[in-house]
Amino acid sequence: MPRLTRLETFHDEFVCFVRATAEDGVTGWGQTSTYNADITAAVFHRQIAPWALGQDCGDIAALVQRIERAEHKYPGSYRNRAMAGLDTALWDMAGQRAGLPVAALIGGSAGTVRAYASSMRRDIAPEDEAERLRRICAEQGFTAAKFRIGAEMGEDRDQWPGRTEAIIPAVTAALPGIETLVDANSGFSVPRAIAVGRMLQDHGVGHYEEPVLWWDLEATRAVTEALEIDVTGGEQDVDMATFARMIASRAVDVVQPDVMYLGGLAKTLQVARMAAEAGLPVTPHAANLGLVTMATMHLLRAIPNAGKYLEFSIEGDGYYPWQRDLFLGQPFAVEAGALRVSEVPGWGLTINPEWLERATYRASDEGAAPDSAYAALYHATLNEGL
Repeated sequence: MPRLTRLETFHDEFVCFVRATAEDGVTGWGQTSTYNADITAAVFHRQIAPWALGQDCGDIAALVQRIERAEHKYPGSYRNRAMAGLDTALWDMAGQRAGLPVAALIGGSAGTVRAYASSMRRDIAPEDEAERLRRICAEQGFTAAKFRIGAEMGEDRDQWPGRTEAIIPAVTAALPGIETLVDANSGFSVPRAIAVGRMLQDHGVGHYEEPVLWWDLEATRAVTEALEIDVTGGEQDVDMATFARMIASRAVDVVQPDVMYLGGLAKTLQVARMAAEAGLPVTPHAANLGLVTMATMHLLRAIPNAGKYLEFSIEGDGYYPWQRDLFLGQPFAVEAGALRVSEVPGWGLTINPEWLERATYRASDEGAAPDSAYAALYHATLNEGL
């Protein structure tokens, strides 16, 4: 396979797109994880690009692993957020070469993906949220919807007193025949999470996300074992060993990696395989209308243990203004509660040229001097040894 010769980033504070170019001129577009994207772009050029340039474009998983070994002292969030930009650009490039959508490269195909309407708001009264979800589900044909309970990292404090107890019956009563899900965003202690979980069960809710501190697998498992409702989690996790423990211990009923937080599609496929071997479904986190949602659509079209639905944010440009005009066309059009992976090669997205023109630009090229003393000192040795 051709070698990777150039990596470019285009970013603002919230979004960073990556363009990868191989020596034969084939390109691919990807995206790092959202938010603080200016910081992530700096990490990308300092700690990802030096190890990727000059390498074979074909085995994406091997290249990701190689970079992780090179940057083993930085195993956390920013390295993975930056790695996602490389990974997703290379998958898009692979699709361009093959003339196939990414889903087809990983064993799936183009086609529809059932979605659930995902609310991101807690600043909304229960009756208003119930009416909003009822209207959106009716208009767009969603057969499932998620709402927020508790307060994010709330330590048993609600968004305001009594909101959780009020919103559960309000939303479920407003959505007869619609599957309902909730997200607690690590808001509860174990006793409170179990009590709320029983209330959710009584109202027919089927999906209970991050009921307790997300990093406390033992607490999560205690809630899972106490309830019949599916307890779900994994969106924040960036370490493969943690996913292995989560799955082996049955801490959750549904595994929820985020393609961008985790470092890209190659690693997410590893998590999906681990979950499949344990008989657990995968319903990834995909909470905005950047590349994460499209990448998740392709993933769900391919893996055998895909969960029941795609997370699809119902919050528009008014709530997330940085989403405005990222892509041309309507890549996230909803029809009868589903979205479609097209036959277009790669991710099937066209980034808006006007957005790119406004963005901050930077490039790293094969053969250029590494921009850190660490990279300069170890680059040659690691290139030979890895």
